[in-house]
Amino acid sequence: MFSGARAEDVVESNVASLDGPTLVLREVFGHADFRPGQRRAVDAVVAGRDAVVLLPTGSGKSLCFQVPAVLLARAGRGCTVVVSPLLALMHDQVRALRELGIKAEALNSNLTAAEQLRVVRAFEAGEVELLYVSPERAAQRRFRLSLERPRVALVAIDEAHCVSQWGHDFRPEYLRLHELRRRVACPVIALTATATRRVLDELISGLQLVDPERVEGSFARANLEFEVHAIATDAARVAALTRAIAAAERGRVIVYCSTRKQTQRVCKALVKAGVGAGYYHAGRTKLARERAEAAFASGKKRVLVATNAFGMGVDFPDVRLLVHFATPGSVEAYYQEAGRAGRDGHASRCVLFYGASDLMTQRRLGIPKRSSASQRARVESALDAMVAYVRTRACRQQAMSEYFGATEAAEPCGRCDCCRGEATPIVAKPVAAVATPVPAGLAEAILTALQDLQKPTGRLNLTRALRGSKAKSMRQLGLDRFAHHGAFADHKEAEVLAALDALLASGALVIKGRKYEKLWVAGATQSPTPGRAPASRKGRARSELARELENYRRRVARRLACKPYMVFHRKVIAAVDRQRPQTLEDLARVPGLGAIKIDEYGEDILDLTRRLG
Repeated sequence: MFSGARAEDVVESNVASLDGPTLVLREVFGHADFRPGQRRAVDAVVAGRDAVVLLPTGSGKSLCFQVPAVLLARAGRGCTVVVSPLLALMHDQVRALRELGIKAEALNSNLTAAEQLRVVRAFEAGEVELLYVSPERAAQRRFRLSLERPRVALVAIDEAHCVSQWGHDFRPEYLRLHELRRRVACPVIALTATATRRVLDELISGLQLVDPERVEGSFARANLEFEVHAIATDAARVAALTRAIAAAERGRVIVYCSTRKQTQRVCKALVKAGVGAGYYHAGRTKLARERAEAAFASGKKRVLVATNAFGMGVDFPDVRLLVHFATPGSVEAYYQEAGRAGRDGHASRCVLFYGASDLMTQRRLGIPKRSSASQRARVESALDAMVAYVRTRACRQQAMSEYFGATEAAEPCGRCDCCRGEATPIVAKPVAAVATPVPAGLAEAILTALQDLQKPTGRLNLTRALRGSKAKSMRQLGLDRFAHHGAFADHKEAEVLAALDALLASGALVIKGRKYEKLWVAGATQSPTPGRAPASRKGRARSELARELENYRRRVARRLACKPYMVFHRKVIAAVDRQRPQTLEDLARVPGLGAIKIDEYGEDILDLTRRLG
């Protein structure tokens, strides 16, 4: 595709002095450096040791086995077998790896008999670098026998907490995975995002790992704001949810529900309230689920209401609000689902609604009629831990870190409702949220202050500006320069919100905007933001380049029938827009672009950059 020097030659000249794992990370996967914990896991398995990896959602667990898999395969040491419990995630990872030039295959029930035979023959012939299989397939005697024919360099077991009967997603097939060791003489790496000390010890024992390297990351998510609200009725929860969505001025929203019926009811209520929402659960047809996910991914539907069927493999960078409409059955499940917010590192909100009826629902879902005493004990233990988290008055991120047995004490996050001093005490029998009284004269004072507002602003951001928030969003929205920033710092957030609601109810404030609801003084006209110069030609060109790169990425994804992030990530678009590469050498320095991606898409990227630069 390129004229002149090849991409591999350019990249090779820059990385000749790098060690093997770093070379693969940069040249194949396009990442500049390993994240905390990843390198320890990679070094352990490459050296022939077992490893257990406990890293939170979104911290890059997959690279802990994908990097050594490529390294080992290309050193002639054989294929890596990956046990993964979710077919959709398996399909996405295989597709993404193939886009990087890696010989990856999946062996599962979605393939025809002829396709399965083709994959098995390629595997046995040593033509596969990574082979993904389901736990059910890995437990079959026929598959275990097939492991004796090719060379196997590594076995990776994803979602390894499923081996523990005290884990939140126990699967009996995982109990048989230790039998793989009888057929292969290679290291095993077990990976999970959610495991307590008890679960971690049980999975090490259950998988028969030998003196494993234990890699454990921090459970603190510096960009997430955790909140709990005791609200008993669905009607009150829908009202609170609608307000939270209106306050989230940008980005996607995921709402988790406990049951399929609840998912449909909540989605219907949101649509009735004028919110663009779709729903997703396992009871829908495959086509309906795909359409719901596609609408959410493309931005046609900003909100997706779902059960936990919309789970593993969910990786949208800009989920700004994640709401649990009902309390989940365990802290592990809650943390894993909440971790799907703010994957891009920007501030995001995680809201949990709590009520006594939620616990009854979780008991019904988790304890079948014919259940053992140990099964009932596990469910009750998990619910007790969930209730303890809900009722804590300490920092919520600290509470979660302690629950997962973090070796180092976490600092208070300063962002959750407990740290802000805004958590409502939750007693054993929560009642519907009581309206906060508005202090005398507060609404009138706020209305006077809002006469100086330059543009319509979201309810929550406006409240935080009036109370003097120092959050990054204040600078991004220009609210730190608002004349009355911090003027109402002596009032609680709930009081300011109640005053704004009272002004809305009286008609003194109105809702502006179709996509995102924002507050504006009734009858006022919007004026330009003072001190802001008109956009320059260069500024417009940057925006145009970013748009054209995004359009190009989507076109390629449609042509290849894959997801856009498999072409290249949004961070590549941002880096290209910022750096404006003009040559092949410039492109090689863009983070997220390896030699294979540059060979495939580099000329088109450079054409766009030169034309719009």
